[in-house]
Amino acid sequence: MSDIVCISPVDGREVARRPAMSEAEVAAALSAARRAQREWAQVPLAERKARMGAFLAAMQAMNDDIVPELALQMGRPVRYGGEIGSFVERGRALIEISDAALAPYVPPPKPGFTRRIKRAAAGIVLVVAQWNYPFLTALNSILPALLSGDAVLLKPAAQTLLTGARFQQAFDRIGLPKGLFQTVSLDHAGTTRLIASRGVDHVNFTGSVAGGQAIERAAAGTFTTLGLELGGKDPAYVRADADFDYAVANVADGAYYNSGQCCCGVERVYVHERLYDRFVEAFAAVAAAYKLGDPLDAATTLGPMAAARFAALVRDHTAEALAKGAKALVDPSTFPADRAGTPYLAPQALIGVDHTMKVMWEESFGPVVGIMKVSGDEEAIRLMNDSPYGLTASIWSADANAAERIGDALAAGTVLMNRCDYVDPYLAWSGVKDTGRGAGMSYLGFEAMTRPKSYHLRTNL
Repeated sequence: MSDIVCISPVDGREVARRPAMSEAEVAAALSAARRAQREWAQVPLAERKARMGAFLAAMQAMNDDIVPELALQMGRPVRYGGEIGSFVERGRALIEISDAALAPYVPPPKPGFTRRIKRAAAGIVLVVAQWNYPFLTALNSILPALLSGDAVLLKPAAQTLLTGARFQQAFDRIGLPKGLFQTVSLDHAGTTRLIASRGVDHVNFTGSVAGGQAIERAAAGTFTTLGLELGGKDPAYVRADADFDYAVANVADGAYYNSGQCCCGVERVYVHERLYDRFVEAFAAVAAAYKLGDPLDAATTLGPMAAARFAALVRDHTAEALAKGAKALVDPSTFPADRAGTPYLAPQALIGVDHTMKVMWEESFGPVVGIMKVSGDEEAIRLMNDSPYGLTASIWSADANAAERIGDALAAGTVLMNRCDYVDPYLAWSGVKDTGRGAGMSYLGFEAMTRPKSYHLRTNL
């Protein structure tokens, strides 16, 4: 068995180490989860909701410790306060949605018959969490699953290994049936063995396309249902009628927040030709104003990427674009913390880019963005759709009708206007093409955690 290790991008120290579970330990966890799930499924929804509310409060109570702990694990500056504020807001919304999402469907009356469709718990849900938003992305599946009557196994990412312990502490404090929620320590091989074993009933994974493909291969022939949120190359389109200053500030934030390590972060920008020159100048000034450094320092606005290998990929994408004729708007030498071979990477914006360059085509997942001039909506739509991914797309405009019309033509799971890098729990979270399959959030997120069970009762004998 191998150990699962978290190495801090801040200074290279070992933050946490866990031994991978043996097959016997995994079998014991599954057995305990099955027993607990049968008990939990009989608990009324009102009580499940109350327990989940208590869980949110337990997580919130730990936030002062979680924020620096998270910065040490994956590099997000402490000045932004971690994820628990959004975590609680999203959790409360999912609790509210659960009543309608889990209510039986009753068709039109038919004399002599009682008919309805109930939502039955799926069983055991395996959540394979991502490191970039390890609390929020895990919550998206954990809360709907538990509200639906399922048991949950959480496999935290190695880079944010301690988040699993935080989830476990909070759930243990609210007195769930023993084994209902368990944090499991698994390497890649152990995860694929578990999925292939038919031991779980649904898997939700947030991560790379390659990771999603590996999970699909493991699940082949098992009929285990999957929810996969994979890669992205999310575009922003700044129309001629956009609020200029607002668009510059918020598109930049969408590109650089969390060092660009956001599932729905902006990775490419298309700007109407009437605004292009001004936009480029203003955007470069915003990028140059970031403070790159130790995320535990409250003055830092841009921390290291989560690992040196992630920063190396972004450097490669940038270098390839520059070699093909792109121009950098930011001088990395003005960021002393930016050092080759480390996770510390200055923000960058490139012009003179095109879709032959990796920076405009492949997922960079870091603090670099390409900016292109477009003549209008038609060209913007064509370029925004020229991608193997389709998670979100943002349109910056004063015209909501135009934004919706453009959105109708875009291959994306979510269309945003005058905002980006945002998840609304009342709306479906999904993607197209290589971004994945299935949907989270809204009532649709509960459908993934349940199965329909029809009742056709004849009463007119």
